[in-house]
Amino acid sequence: WADASDTPGEALWDSDPARAAEPHMALFEPYADTSLPMLDLGCGNGTQTRWFAGRYPRAVGVDQSAAAVRHARRAALTSTAEFLQLDLVETEQVRKLHNRLGDVNVYMRAVLDQCEPQDRPAVAEAVAELIGERGRAFVVDPLPSGLAMLCEMARQPGGLPPKLAKLVRYGLRAGGMEEETVPGLLRAAGLTVLGRGETVLALTEHRPDGTPLDLPAQWLVTGRSE
Repeated sequence: WADASDTPGEALWDSDPARAAEPHMALFEPYADTSLPMLDLGCGNGTQTRWFAGRYPRAVGVDQSAAAVRHARRAALTSTAEFLQLDLVETEQVRKLHNRLGDVNVYMRAVLDQCEPQDRPAVAEAVAELIGERGRAFVVDPLPSGLAMLCEMARQPGGLPPKLAKLVRYGLRAGGMEEETVPGLLRAAGLTVLGRGETVLALTEHRPDGTPLDLPAQWLVTGRSE
């Protein structure tokens, strides 16, 4: 994020909410109390958070990157969305945020997939802490078939498109987890998987023919109980 400009869509994950948060909420909201605040974990430059601000009573975006939070705040001058820097593995800071906001709903798009494996249990526990008893979390991460698709693209004569090539240079990954990893992490954190299915992870990258390059993904809704 430190190397990114404020240009909408420059970052690989900075998708239009009409292709990201909006279809995801159609899956999520039947399970959720929509009177609770929405907490966007791994918010990046806050595009989805700003969309949530028009739909929920309170929308807060959280990212561990100070540069991302600066981008988000600059873009939110006419929005009610709030932005905070927070590392989800910092248990005490997560607890303080829950004490401040109360139970919340959580949106987490392609976050666990980008975490170091040793940090994923702590991130799942942070989700459990933040949603408390009343909240629900919507978690979406790319499936292993997404990684296979990217590897196949990398072998083609043109190689990876520019934004994906940049992702690789920065050491980021997509689709590196087995399909049952995320449900297992959430259950280990004391949560129940209330719903799951397949979707796509919308990117701002395109194929050579101009069509959107979206990764196959799975979605889960999780909470304390039904």
